[in-house]
Amino acid sequence: MNIISAIETRRSFRQFDATHEISEEEIEHLIALAMLSPTPGNTQPWRFVVVRDPVLRQEIRAAASGQTQVTDASLLIILTADLTAWRTDPERYARTTGPEMSKVLAKSMTDFYEGREWLQRDDAMKSTGLTAMTLMLAAKELGYESCPMGGFDIDAVGALINLPENHVVSMFVTIGKPLSDAYPRGGQLAIEEVLVRDRFAHA
Repeated sequence: MNIISAIETRRSFRQFDATHEISEEEIEHLIALAMLSPTPGNTQPWRFVVVRDPVLRQEIRAAASGQTQVTDASLLIILTADLTAWRTDPERYARTTGPEMSKVLAKSMTDFYEGREWLQRDDAMKSTGLTAMTLMLAAKELGYESCPMGGFDIDAVGALINLPENHVVSMFVTIGKPLSDAYPRGGQLAIEEVLVRDRFAHA
């Protein structure tokens, strides 16, 4: 499937075949593809929590208003981010550029993020959003469907997965074989309503 076709046909599915299993090889393939998503400074702050424990998934489902895809999809991936990833051995994020450039880029990253907690969080959320889309398109290519999810109790889920300090929960992505068609598209806005050329007009 080409990229345009995957974008045009990707939908959010909510009813999955609970008996279908995704192999460990497929899981690692999906995560490896997701890890090719861009991140600021190549910090790669995302942490992919793949939940396979059925009891834990039931508990997470309860924290997600009982949404069935949490337990019935073959994969439940909780996208989290380490807000201080930039601080952990920052030279490693540019290790292929050579030692001198790696040091320069590491200092630049530290100067950029130090004391700017709001920016750390903003960039973490941008990064997880980008990788979520990569995950869903990769799943489509491998013959699966998916659903991005944000309707859950963030604090409860964080407690259930032992979320480390300085990490945040961003969203879920469920992946599997659908049992029914996706809901009809709600309709896209007109391009003229969302496309701004050069700058917004004066109010």
